[in-house]
Amino acid sequence: MTVTDYMSQALDEARAAQARGEVPVGAVLVDGASGEVLARAGNRVEELNDPTAHAEILAIRAAAQARRAPRLTECDLYVTLEPCAMCAQAISLARIRRLHFGAYDVKGGGVEHGARVFTHSTCHHAPEVVGGIMETEAGDLLKAFFAERR
Repeated sequence: MTVTDYMSQALDEARAAQARGEVPVGAVLVDGASGEVLARAGNRVEELNDPTAHAEILAIRAAAQARRAPRLTECDLYVTLEPCAMCAQAISLARIRRLHFGAYDVKGGGVEHGARVFTHSTCHHAPEVVGGIMETEAGDLLKAFFAERR
């Protein structure tokens, strides 16, 4: 499978989150060696009444449980929106090898914007970061979601 295939799966998760009334963000966590999808998730903040139930966190939790390991070295995360600072820190703590994300988040991002978690000297692990994967499609999904609510 290709980067685009995995991001398409993350977009499917984002659309499912939107159908549940959640901010449409989706994530897919993949074993980098085998290409096996370890976990898929979409935001569930509203459904679970949990401010930490971001797609990235849910995917990391599920993959760590499946692997029975707190660290996901050699794993790659595909997410439709630049992770916030909380999710970026979780990505670091999980030792994820590579982060691919779709739309940039100028207001709430924690990777290329805002806190820029991976650039701090106190950051335990900085993954390789590739932003802008299917950026237009991911951004359009978010824009449409928020336009409906205004």
